[in-house]
This record gives sequence, structure tokens and C-alpha cells, in this order.
Amino acid sequence: MRKKLSFTILPLVITALFLASCSPRARYEKCLREGLQSGVRHDSLFLGLYLGMPSKDFFTHCWKLNKKGLIRQGPNNKTVEYKLKDELPYPATMLFYPRFFDDRIYEMPVRIAYDGWAPWNKKLSADNLENDVRRWYRKIYGRGFIKVVHPVHGVAWVKVDGNRRITIFKENDLYVWVVFTDMASPKASGSFLPGAGKMSGLQKGDK
Repeated sequence: MRKKLSFTILPLVITALFLASCSPRARYEKCLREGLQSGVRHDSLFLGLYLGMPSKDFFTHCWKLNKKGLIRQGPNNKTVEYKLKDELPYPATMLFYPRFFDDRIYEMPVRIAYDGWAPWNKKLSADNLENDVRRWYRKIYGRGFIKVVHPVHGVAWVKVDGNRRITIFKENDLYVWVVFTDMASPKASGSFLPGAGKMSGLQKGDK
């Protein structure tokens, strides 16, 4: 009886191990491991900004973009505001401000919302916005976003290219976050989702 039981359990164990190896977490960890081991760097962000950019260069570059009328100061002058006019199906606003380590950008949290959002306007909800952002980013950064589940933030989409991780997830019915992280930085977290909700004073729920 004991031998028969062991032969019955063995296929179940093998199946469980196989499913675990194919799980989103396993795929993510494999992508992250292979990306870092490759030694390849993908630092480009948007608007000419990049991971590893010195803080002085960031402020100088933003000043030039502001002078051209491409960006402006965000709420309470603690973020940078960029108007998305043609990138998404509907006009939207993007707020961003980097996190620095050793005076260089190692992470760039971005928060996006459709300008015409209202609780009754479902086509401008974060559900649709998240899908629209993901389609837009696939055109820019390529395919390969993996669907993962976080116990706090819920469903997210993660893509790893060399050292650069891009994470997309919803905050609520209005806001979608995109966080770019240099995973080669000592400050980077290898967990599914980076710490989000703060951008130099911008807190979750701020407008």
C-alpha cells in the first residue's frame, strides 16, 4: 500500500513543481536573473531622460524642456507634468519625478490619468487606461510584459530588459502607475512591484 501511495503522489509532486516553474513569479525571476547576468544596459526612459542620469543633468534637461513648452511644474511644484496628447486614445496627464542614488536616477515613478475621467465615464477608467498604456509601451519598449499578482496592488504587468524593469499597475479607478527601475542599482528591489505612491512629496490620492 505504501509503495502504491508513493507512485500515486509522485506524478502530483512533479506536476506541482512543473506548474511552479511556469508561474508568473518564476518567469519574472528568470527574466530578472537573465537580464542582470547578461550585463546589457537599457537606460532610456522618455523625453531624453535615462537611468543613471546625474541629478544636475536631469534638472538642466527639464529646464530646457520647460523652456520649449513641452513640460511644466506639477502640483505644488514637486513633480514634472507632461501632457499626453497623441500617445493614448484620449488626452492624459503624466506626472513624474525620479528617485536618486549616489546623485543619479535609479528609479522613475510615473503616474498617469485621463484628463476627462469621471466615475461614470468608464471608457476613461484606470482599467482601460492600463490597457492603453500597455499597448503604447509595447510599441516603444517592445513585447514581453508578464502579468503578475501582488498582494497589495493586485494585477501588474512587468517587463525586464537587461537592467531596466518596467512595472505597470493601477492605483485606483483613476490613476495608473508606471515605474522604471535600474535593477543593477543597490537601491533596487527585486520584488514584483517597486515601492510606489511617493514622488518627491506626491502621495497616493493627490491630484
